[in-house]
Amino acid sequence: MKQLLGFLGFIAVVQGVAGLVTEFSDGHWGLVQRIGFLDGHEVYASVALLVLGVALFAAAESRRSG
Repeated sequence: MKQLLGFLGFIAVVQGVAGLVTEFSDGHWGLVQRIGFLDGHEVYASVALLVLGVALFAAAESRRSG
């Protein structure tokens, strides 16, 4: 379970960073830009993914190994 939480946290952080980089550099990659209902709210969604990723990392660290 600890590895799964760490993996999901990594994916969330990568997608959050990708969304912010894409938003400020006018690129076209990342998951956030492909979701239609987030049009105009990409920065907020990317920051939320970063926060979620950090929370998942914290949850993974607080779990006992096993």
